Parts: sequence; C-alpha cells; structure tokens
Amino acid sequence: MPPTVEELMGALPEAKPAEPGPLAEMLAAGSLRPVPVGRWRRLRLLSTLQAKIGAAYLFYWMRGWFKKAEARERLLAETHWQTAVSLFDSMSYLRGAVMKLGQTLANFPDIVPRAFVETLEQLHYDAPPMHWSLLREMVHSELSDDPENLFASFDRQAFAAASLGQVHAARLKTGEEVALKIQYPGIARTIREDFRNFFLYLLPGRLNKDWESAKNQFDDLRRRLERETDYEAEAATLGKVRPLFREDEGILIPRVYSQYSTPRILTMERLGGVHLQEFLARNPSQQERDEFARKIVRAWYRMQYAGRVLYADFHPGNFLFMDDGRLGVIDFGFVLPLDDELWPLMRLMDRPFTTGRREDRIAALKVWSQLTDDPAEPTEQFADWEMRARYCGEPFDFGDEADFRRGIDLLSEIVRKRYTRAHSCSAVIMRQHMGWRSVLYRLKAKIDIRSIAEEEVKATGWDRSAYV
Repeated sequence: MPPTVEELMGALPEAKPAEPGPLAEMLAAGSLRPVPVGRWRRLRLLSTLQAKIGAAYLFYWMRGWFKKAEARERLLAETHWQTAVSLFDSMSYLRGAVMKLGQTLANFPDIVPRAFVETLEQLHYDAPPMHWSLLREMVHSELSDDPENLFASFDRQAFAAASLGQVHAARLKTGEEVALKIQYPGIARTIREDFRNFFLYLLPGRLNKDWESAKNQFDDLRRRLERETDYEAEAATLGKVRPLFREDEGILIPRVYSQYSTPRILTMERLGGVHLQEFLARNPSQQERDEFARKIVRAWYRMQYAGRVLYADFHPGNFLFMDDGRLGVIDFGFVLPLDDELWPLMRLMDRPFTTGRREDRIAALKVWSQLTDDPAEPTEQFADWEMRARYCGEPFDFGDEADFRRGIDLLSEIVRKRYTRAHSCSAVIMRQHMGWRSVLYRLKAKIDIRSIAEEEVKATGWDRSAYV
C-alpha cells in the first residue's frame, strides 16, 4: 500500500506537523512553532527530512514498475509536489541556513523540478511569522516600548517573512511609511549550529589535496551569513550605498531610521512595487523586462565599482518592480566588502571579463586559485561561461535555457570532481553570480551588460590601462 501524503510528510519530533493542504494553512500553523535550537536537535530534523525525501522517491520507483509511461510521468509529478511540500514545511520550521538552501533551490527554474520552484519560492516571502505575543515582546526588548506606543500605526500581520526575520508595515508619528525587519529569536545561533552540521557532510573530502581551500571557503560563507544577523552592519551598508544613486536613475535604496533600529530590528523606508513573480504574471513586454534588467545590472555594478561592495543576495524577494518603471533594491545583509585585499584581485579579474581572451582568463584563474598549472578544463569552461555575457559586447540572451543549464552542469562537474581550490570568498561570489544569472534568466532579458559596466567604470575614473 503506497504511503499517503501525510505519511510522507511525517511528524517533526518537537512540534505537531502541519496538515497537508494550502501553503497558507501551513504558514499559519508554523507561526506557533518557535525556531528549533540545539545542534543535535537540528541535525535530527535534517536527518528526518532526508529520510522523507528518500522514501518518497523510493516509493515512486517501486510503484513505477507497474505503470505505463504517461502514468509514471504523472506519478513523478505528484512525488515532486509531495517532496516540495515536505521540504517547505521542514525548511520553514528550521529557518536559518537550512531555509537559505531552500531559497537557493528556488532560484533555478527549469533546472530543478517545477514543483520545487513554485513551492520553495514562497520561502523568499512567506515563511511562518512569529506569533504576535513573541513579536511584541521582541520589539519591547529592543526598542524599550510596545509597538503600539512607538508608532502611529503598526500592522500586526507580517507582509514578508523569510530565513532570518519578518517584516511589518508601520507608520511613524511624523507620517513616514516604514518597514520593520524583526529578527527571529536565536537565529544567529541556528546558523552556527547548521554550519557545524553541514561540515559533517564535507568530512569525506578531507583527504582531497584542496581540502584546506574548501574548508576556508566554507568558513568564509559561514562568517558572511552570521554577519547577516547583525542589522547594525546592514544599516551601515545601506547608508553607504544609498547615496550612490540619483533619483532620476530609477533605482531606489531604502532610507534607514536609526532611532528605531538595533542589532536585531531594522526600520527602513517602505518601498512600493511587486516582486518578480507578480511582475512576470502581468506578462510584461520584452522592453519592460529589459529595462528592469538593465537597472538590476547597473545597481550591481554601481555598488561594486563606486561603493566597493559586492551585492551578493540576488534572489526574487530582494527586488521590487514599480509601475512607474523604478526598481527597488532591498536586503543588504549578505554583501561582500571589497577591502584592500580583495579590491586588487577584483581589478585583476576584470581583465578577462573585458577582453574575453583565453590567456587572460587562465592567468586570472591561476592567481585567484593559487595554481601553478593551468586550471582544469571544466573550471576554465565555467569561467568562460561566467564571463561571456559581458565580454561579447552585444545584447546577450539570458533567457536561453540551454546556455543556463550548461552553466549549472559545469558547476556540478566542478563540485563533483572537487576542483575546489580558490580564494576563500569564492563561495560567496559564486552565490552572487548564479543569483544574478538566475534573475536575468527568469526575466528572459536580452541586454548588453558590457556597455553598462563600461559606463560605471568610466564614472569612477578608474584607469584600466595597467590591466587591459
């Protein structure tokens, strides 16, 4: 007798599991469950999740023996859906680094099963929020008063909730409309615990000659994610990048209200607009898609060249598409400051992005990865895949599924063959690069990004003569 959806979802040991049904009901049930803490407790929940996924596909395989091709296809679609719902339930309960993994999976439409994308995409916006009583206590602890007294109005219902916190609309007593990002209690601890658990999965590779490099990248990614829980650091980044953009450029970075902000609460100007999924549902024209894509790329390059900050959190939940054509960019917790060590390396890497010459690409990769020999073929091919959209110097079709899939396949081969030697921040940069490619892929953009990069470089007065 095949298992039911309820059996495949199972019961979380420390909490009553959500009943299968609309995701909205699952979210409502999840708001009553506090984020689980404790390394071994979270590891046990992860192991339970693995077992549920394995069981779902095992039963699909067994039942598929006796099905015709059409029935097997329908059964596989049902299995994908059941697994995606199970992943959503567990990841939204665990939050933290586990939930960020789910958000990453949702960034690859047409690469992972569509059911996964459509379900896990909600992790960008609709994780279970904190219960009102817990949230009220959190605000009072951080701002020394209840939200009803601090603000002219405060919406008890979060309009967004994700891996680290949830966002509430409010209005200041001076009239400004604001958004309060309020961190889940204990979330910083869960990130440390998750990474300690993830490290267990890396241990089989410790005999690889590039183990130290892989471990350094893992530790760097952990530090960046832990820093994301420091809302004062995010406020400082917002204060740095916001002045980089003029009002007439149509790129908006929210203003921070420091008097209502702490390390665990960030109060910002509330921007209008819709997220990518809703924007695409309106069936926008190619011109509209391309114009927003240009703004996304310009915002990225402006921050990189003029602000020396690499925006590393490209996902659909961090962009707001406005009816008047303006673009809002939010969430600056996960960034890579280009300090005195990284900036010269980034300038060096600019050369192959500009020339497209193989010899320049190999020379830069050898410095970046501290190699004495030429890089492995998949590594060099993936680097060319990364760089081609820019060095081609003409409109590039980012909606080409075959090209996008090729990049994913090359990256998978690099990981599988453990060609992991690289600078410690490479995991962060890889996350950034695959993120913006995914966003432009979903927009089906056809734009020339080299011209934008050249404009941004020229505006900084950077002399490229020593590099190109």
